[in-house]
Amino acid sequence: MSLMISVSGIRGVVGKSLTPENLTAFTMAFATWIRRRKQSLNPGLQSKPKIVIGRDSRPTGGVITGLVSNALSLSGCDVVDVGMTTTPTVEIATAGEGADGGLIVTASHNPVEWNALKMLNEKGEFLTALDVEELLDIADKKTFDFARWDGIGSLTANGSWDAVHIGRILKLSCLDLNLIASMNFRVLIDAVEGAGSYIVPELCRKLGISEIKTLACEGTGIFPRNPEPVEHNLRRTMEIVARESCEFGIIVDPDVDRLALVCQDGTLFGEEYTLVACADFYLKHHKGPVVNNLSSSRALRDIARKHQVECFSAKVGEANVTEVMKEQNAVIGGEGNGGVILPELHYGRDALAGIALFLQAFAEWKSETGGTLSGFRKTFPDYFMSKKKVELAALTKEALGKIFDTVAANHPEAECNRLDGLKLDFENGWAHLRPSNTEPIVRIYTEASTQEEADALAASFIEEIEAAAKSATATRS
Repeated sequence: MSLMISVSGIRGVVGKSLTPENLTAFTMAFATWIRRRKQSLNPGLQSKPKIVIGRDSRPTGGVITGLVSNALSLSGCDVVDVGMTTTPTVEIATAGEGADGGLIVTASHNPVEWNALKMLNEKGEFLTALDVEELLDIADKKTFDFARWDGIGSLTANGSWDAVHIGRILKLSCLDLNLIASMNFRVLIDAVEGAGSYIVPELCRKLGISEIKTLACEGTGIFPRNPEPVEHNLRRTMEIVARESCEFGIIVDPDVDRLALVCQDGTLFGEEYTLVACADFYLKHHKGPVVNNLSSSRALRDIARKHQVECFSAKVGEANVTEVMKEQNAVIGGEGNGGVILPELHYGRDALAGIALFLQAFAEWKSETGGTLSGFRKTFPDYFMSKKKVELAALTKEALGKIFDTVAANHPEAECNRLDGLKLDFENGWAHLRPSNTEPIVRIYTEASTQEEADALAASFIEEIEAAAKSATATRS
């Protein structure tokens, strides 16, 4: 198994693809890249680079943090360890500490045997694709910058950033904490034993939730289920929400950048609709463009039209979404996996910010209607998605491009977008075909007005891709 390397970091299975050797190498490459970036941004400045580091709750997180922190120090960087905390909290801390970069030891929604290094610049934002290329070149050529014995960096700890993060959310001008408290919400929180185990309940208490029941909120890092917050992994949580007569359930992934919600009847609110609900509320207070990725629901576009603002779509990936958000001066954005990005706080997916916006939105609607969360969900445009994949023999980028050309030519009625694979927009739905960066597969995302239509659309594109691939192979032979 090889490492997964992207703008989202260096990810792998501990002891297999993610080893002490490559952890150290990529950390030294990152330290070198940060030092050179600091010098380019501040010519003549000789101070040591400062790096903020934090981790999720995985059992391997502590030892990896220790290894990485020492490697950073030996590379001449001062290190501030913010402890076990969320990815968005490390992002906020990196900028707040005036650091030159940040590292998050987390594999996000991957199973417990995985871990990763997520790398941030001085703004607390993920590296761009170009930045990652530069870093990988340093790692490949081993052109590391080391410190002399008298230039080794310091190691300090600062565990105050959880409270800072919560405090900044509570100061959002669109929140009415008295209104939320008046709802007397009874809520279940499932943190899957991740970094949200303490900060999510604490935030909810500060936001005014009256009664909180917790599930998997001890922070052990031993995930009781697959930690990705999608429907087939959340059956037990959904059952408990209904059985315990909770008004809704709040579920986060291990590093708390994705938010899923469960209705009072045990149905899922829908990961695609976390951003939709938050954007619909936020646009009432802050008019401006919104951004999602090309694989996200068309519902956000409908919400943007309702508020008479523009909706833009970026390539899949948080760094790509934030880049477009900056270009378009978007007021809110994110991805259809439950990730909400609120520039008023910072440019990063933040489930804690999503919780606050959602609570206020639902409290306002409930105060007017007396309705339930499942009723609130029905107020939004209704679409259904299918997510499939098709395995292909290893193909060159050029060969895959020709397959996409063939598929696009089959559908002259569709609006074609080649920004990220192939996206075809039809009058009553869309299909997005994306090649994987790590596997010989093409991911197929479709959306339509019914689940049956979405599934049928996906099946038809699987057939088209396989036929085009077969034809291309026959031509080459």
